[in-house]
Amino acid sequence: MAQQPVLKNRRTLLERAEKFISDVYFTDCNLRGRLYGDSCPLESLTSFSCSKRISFQEASKQNFTPHNLGDTFGPTWWTCWFKVTLQIPESWRGKEVHLLWECDGEAMVWRDEQPVQGLTKEGEKTSYILSDCLKDEDPHSLTLYIEVACNGLFGAGQGSMIAAPDPNRRFSLQKAELVVFNRDVQELLTDFEMLIDIVKELGKEDQRGYQALFTVNEMVNLCNPSDHSSFSKARSLAHKFFNQRNGESQHTAHAMGHCHIDTAWLWPYEETIRKCGRSWVTAIRLMEKNPDFIFTCSQAQQFQWVKNWYPQLYSQIQHYVKKGQFIPVGGSWVEMDGNLPSGESMVRQFLEGQHFFNREFEIICKEFWLPDTFGYSAQLPQIMLGCGISNFLTQKLNWNLVNTFPHNTFLWEGLDGSEVLTHFPPGDSYAMNGKIEDLVKTVKNNKDKGRTNHSAVLFGFGDGGGGPTQLMLDRLCRVRDTDGLPKVQASSPEKFFSQLRAESALLCTWTGELFLELHQGTYTTQAQIKQGNRQCEILLHDIEIASSLALCRDKTFQYPVEKLRELWRLLLLNQFHDVIPGSCIEMVVEDALNYYEEIRSGGAALLQDAFSVLGSKGKSAGVLNSLPWERHEVIQTPDVAGLPGLALVRVPSLGLSPVKDTQPVTLVLVTVEADGTVLMENGIIQTVINKNGTLASLYLIGANREAISDCGHGNQFIMFDDIPLYWDAWDTMDYHLQTRKPVLEVVQPVCVSSSSGLRGVVSFTLRISDKSTITQEIVMDAACPYLKFNTEVNWFESHKFLKVEFPVRVRSASATYEIQFGHLQRPTHRNTSWDWAKYEVWGHKWADLSEHNFGVALLNDCKYGYSVYKNTMTLSLLRAPKAPDANADMGTHRFTYALMPHAGSFQDAAVIQSAYNLNFPLRLVRCNPDIIPWSAFSISSPAVILETVKQAENRKGALVVRLYESHGSSVSATVCTTLPVKEAWLCDLLERHDGAQPVRIASEGISLNFKPFQIVTLLLIM
Repeated sequence: MAQQPVLKNRRTLLERAEKFISDVYFTDCNLRGRLYGDSCPLESLTSFSCSKRISFQEASKQNFTPHNLGDTFGPTWWTCWFKVTLQIPESWRGKEVHLLWECDGEAMVWRDEQPVQGLTKEGEKTSYILSDCLKDEDPHSLTLYIEVACNGLFGAGQGSMIAAPDPNRRFSLQKAELVVFNRDVQELLTDFEMLIDIVKELGKEDQRGYQALFTVNEMVNLCNPSDHSSFSKARSLAHKFFNQRNGESQHTAHAMGHCHIDTAWLWPYEETIRKCGRSWVTAIRLMEKNPDFIFTCSQAQQFQWVKNWYPQLYSQIQHYVKKGQFIPVGGSWVEMDGNLPSGESMVRQFLEGQHFFNREFEIICKEFWLPDTFGYSAQLPQIMLGCGISNFLTQKLNWNLVNTFPHNTFLWEGLDGSEVLTHFPPGDSYAMNGKIEDLVKTVKNNKDKGRTNHSAVLFGFGDGGGGPTQLMLDRLCRVRDTDGLPKVQASSPEKFFSQLRAESALLCTWTGELFLELHQGTYTTQAQIKQGNRQCEILLHDIEIASSLALCRDKTFQYPVEKLRELWRLLLLNQFHDVIPGSCIEMVVEDALNYYEEIRSGGAALLQDAFSVLGSKGKSAGVLNSLPWERHEVIQTPDVAGLPGLALVRVPSLGLSPVKDTQPVTLVLVTVEADGTVLMENGIIQTVINKNGTLASLYLIGANREAISDCGHGNQFIMFDDIPLYWDAWDTMDYHLQTRKPVLEVVQPVCVSSSSGLRGVVSFTLRISDKSTITQEIVMDAACPYLKFNTEVNWFESHKFLKVEFPVRVRSASATYEIQFGHLQRPTHRNTSWDWAKYEVWGHKWADLSEHNFGVALLNDCKYGYSVYKNTMTLSLLRAPKAPDANADMGTHRFTYALMPHAGSFQDAAVIQSAYNLNFPLRLVRCNPDIIPWSAFSISSPAVILETVKQAENRKGALVVRLYESHGSSVSATVCTTLPVKEAWLCDLLERHDGAQPVRIASEGISLNFKPFQIVTLLLIM
């Protein structure tokens, strides 16, 4: 009888095929229900739980007790170890045998005392293959250990993924048994799934989609789930479809296995170590069976952890790195935040990362891999190129809330003109799963059609780890060259970027920062982490300078190489893109703050070691200046009775001086007016402070200019409601600006706290709410061009945002913000959606608003969030999100900001130097009373900042000196030094120098030419 024609009812045919492979419907008679054959219970299942993460050796010695399926264990963050004894039936000879394991937590299988496989339901890994084809000689009786972490891939949020963890959550094991796995069923299921997805993704208007529909329908007709002999005809139809080839013009998807593992986020640092172990050992298993499988893996810190915790796994990784399958990428210590770390910190991320990869694997990464951070500094291209990196991969700007970024593949031009080839995978993900949807999106979303015909497809479970699965590889293998879909090839970053570069003639260029129009609350959340970062960056800077100078003054001094590396790596670790932004759980915050304390305590000891050499172990007071210009400042120093006193000292650049009190040209005068306001002046600036602590006036005496607008008061604290759409710790939405409420309740009005001639201090207290208060000291020092605000906030709010405003008498269409090794301008208006999206922006130590010949700078010692709208300068101080840390920012905060009116440009007025001075303290040193003031380095041009002096990485006794042009100008500068320099070489940021290009050392110093914002690194041989 003739076959009946197929009706053109797309819905019924499609749904018929979907039900045929459903794991919910008709499993008694469909194909999915035949995935597993016979099953067999375990011989025994025992367990024990512990609160700590312990080694296998320790765990295997514990007392295991019987465990039944359904028994609960926990609570959150504990570990439950299972001992599994199994006996494979002899009758299963020739079968593929799996241990089926379905459990709430993340699991690692240990066999013969080694980790062999990660298991997690969320990562679609619920079975461990005991044998691909059971043979007589294979072990039939086995004992395995399974280590189960009491958390999921995404932690243990209470009610939602990003909620604070539920500390009392219980976990259970739902299934643990031996099964026969029908590989032929799985292969056919994959064929069905891919064809069904082609139908759905190509849509009703595509003829190729209909070809897939009728193919899959005929496969259902041919396939009898109970008769495996019928599978070959169905598979033959699928094979015919998949092998219908594309033309030469088709887009190519470069498929790379990937496993983005947040170094800390919704779980603590220590759990990340196990996530790496579980994910990477699973990738190794895939490499053993799939020689074409390529896996990209970033973050040197994670490699170091695996090396320490899983040495045999690390040896396997080294083997597959040599084979070109396991590819270290990124070149950085961690995937750091792209906004908040200092320029020197960014350099150290690459210095530590690239040196690690080179030492361990003999490679230098050529691509920066940063898919999931919250914006990208305009100085990153120059830093990348200086560290041997010319390619950049990310995708986060696809998250923009307001504007759609116009490119996927482009040249990114940085602040100094450096260019790197940049790619955003058009599939808008770094955790694809090899499905048709990923491939179709990759072509459809590509914004550079016609300019480039290649895109990256990164596949594998990510964020919480997991990585690729065999099913993902099988999916991609099916459609390597299938008509109607992009060509798919297993690729590496090097191959991919080489292809892009070969066809880059038509690519567009994006100049300046890559600003993420989302997650702008991360500039402020978790203020103590941000303060710890800034303070520790400064401390390590000063340790390196003091140690370098000590080394030059005493050749027997031991430069603390290893201890400094240890402290730097702790700092770099905390710059991970969910830690320094504050978008992490409370446990991570506690770890981060503890690491800062380690840096502070260890760093203080290193400073004292260097000081003992610099001060010749004397007993008189001296002062070390770690900045490259002379400083004339008021400091606090003990008097003869040991009590705190004040002194106005003059200290040479990068040098040491005894404490010798100098007299200011003008003393600080403090006057209480009849109306209760307080007037302070020091000959440079004059201020009038209202009884509520706001500024009625800040007057620049020499320029005869008032800084504070006549339409408002300076130093006005403002509260905002701060309720984002979802990402609590991450986001502050534009509509929060509509909820502005000044803090007006005065608890203690302004009163004079101190008036010594060298320093004037007034203080006051405001009440924010019945839970929170602000106490502030407004400080004016002799010879100081700015007014300081030492602030203490007792903060116990919920979903509120505290800022401080300064309306100023300046009109400008743009404001300037310090970034790494330079500065950039952003609009003060809201003309376009691109302007409006920058309602909250980031900056480092200062922001400036200037018109011709006059301006005002806002300085700070630990804040990063700013807003300048029209003539109002705003500094963001504190937020109060409740997820993922329910106690974020609660407690007492102490910080300082300052306001500096200036004549001329901010460059000529030394705003940059003043911000450094506010942040980098003059440090007291015990020295001989007859010590002569001395300077190690000075720079002839104020445009050039000497940022770093340190011992060279691979050359004992040699120094590395890093400088940058800070004004945005082309300039020549001379580096003068009193150190015994024999040779000078230009080198890159990895401290590799060109032996053919020495730098001439003249009697007056080392002459250098700088382009705007250029970073220059010198290697000095003593």
